[in-house]
Amino acid sequence: MKALPQISEAEFEVMKIIWKHAPISTSEITKRLTQTTSWSPKTIQTLIKRLVTKGVLAYEKQSRVFIYTPLIAEKEYIGQKSHSFLERYYNGNILSMLSAYIEEDKLSESEIASLRSLLLKDSKDRRN
Repeated sequence: MKALPQISEAEFEVMKIIWKHAPISTSEITKRLTQTTSWSPKTIQTLIKRLVTKGVLAYEKQSRVFIYTPLIAEKEYIGQKSHSFLERYYNGNILSMLSAYIEEDKLSESEIASLRSLLLKDSKDRRN
């Protein structure tokens, strides 16, 4: 797995908008983020430029408008972040992580039921 660029929490907020709505213009990104954050349009433009520099975003100029598309899939980025979190805090042992979450009541009954369902489905899929 190739290492993906590190992005800040603020840059991640920008990426969530782009992943959900790509291809998307600068003005549309700005409009959506100013509804949910206190960031100025200039701050948002700076974050977008950083993401382009880091190789996470591509852009195309259409007339006077810049249109952005992600170069990294959301699932790929989140998967790598999850893996690094697991390695860093639980020595790569998912059972340790789940045990800690369950013991500390960080998982609700419905989340535990969902996990149980996923495990049962995976178990059935592997047998077939």
